[in-house]
Amino acid sequence: MFKNKKATLVSAILSLVLILSGCGLLGGGKKQEIDPPKEETYSDGDQTTTAEQAETKKDKASEEQVSSIPTELYLLDKNGYIVPQTLNLPKTNSVAKQALEYLVQNGPITEMLPNGFKAVLPVDTKLSVSIKDKTATVDFSKEFSNYKPEEEMKILQAVTWTLTQFDSVEKVKLQMNGHELTKMPVNGTPIEGTLSRKNGINIDTADVVDITNTKAITVYYIGGEEGSNYYVPITKRVSSEENNNIKATVAELVSGPVHSSHLLTEFLPDVKLLDDPKIDNGVVTLNFNEAIYGGLKENMISKQLLDSLVLSLTEQSGIKEVAVKVNGKSELVNEKGDKLSEPVTRPENVNTGSF
Repeated sequence: MFKNKKATLVSAILSLVLILSGCGLLGGGKKQEIDPPKEETYSDGDQTTTAEQAETKKDKASEEQVSSIPTELYLLDKNGYIVPQTLNLPKTNSVAKQALEYLVQNGPITEMLPNGFKAVLPVDTKLSVSIKDKTATVDFSKEFSNYKPEEEMKILQAVTWTLTQFDSVEKVKLQMNGHELTKMPVNGTPIEGTLSRKNGINIDTADVVDITNTKAITVYYIGGEEGSNYYVPITKRVSSEENNNIKATVAELVSGPVHSSHLLTEFLPDVKLLDDPKIDNGVVTLNFNEAIYGGLKENMISKQLLDSLVLSLTEQSGIKEVAVKVNGKSELVNEKGDKLSEPVTRPENVNTGSF
């Protein structure tokens, strides 16, 4: 009987060992692993992020978009042109003042400057801006006078065009230490009352013999390098006898910039208007010959050509949109195949980084 009890005990112990081994609770068995919940990942270019990181990144992008405002800053490029560059600046109640503060060298613009560009206002310049009756009065600190003589016109243009991007500003008045500037402090450029876009930008008088018999128009050519192009406003002088500024603007786009300018035009030399431009409620309609296609397929117009045309014409008072026809027909597309059935408006911001 004792033997039977012993055998039963041994059998029970062996059974327990087998059970424990199967459960992986003894060293001789393989431990059963329970996989933790897998974390989803997303591929973003060359980087892989977790779902949580992707959501955080998305939230930050949304937050940045909500807390910033696209602003045109007129900066100096490597060829000496004052060029608008649209950058996202922090939202503020003083957008005009902030825009000028971002023109100060070694200021908040430093980490945001596009390649080849620099700010125009002297280091440590302080300023205030007040706006009344569409006129912005800018009061600079004494540091404003710490610039080189050859930079004087560039500074005037950059300040004026940066401020007049805002609907509330048409004219600009300058002060230094509370005193009105009737001339610039270094090279003595006269300031007759207020400044406006009518004073011009990147003024080209290369082919002008007698400036008294001319008037100013501003056209946009293409600057920069391949892959990083941008639009450059150039104020040219045309004959006062030309009574149609729209035709004069098209003619300057077709003739193009001077050879030494480092600028380009998308218009071929044989582009012509077949009819006089027609204006109706701010929309100008232009009827071109087929040379407007350039090297593209029939009915296809270059985006760069169209942008240059629209930017140039909408600098003129009263023109808000541009409609293009070829041989009287308006069934046109851009390089992407998008139909150009509606008049084209001026882009809200110029040179946003997506040329």
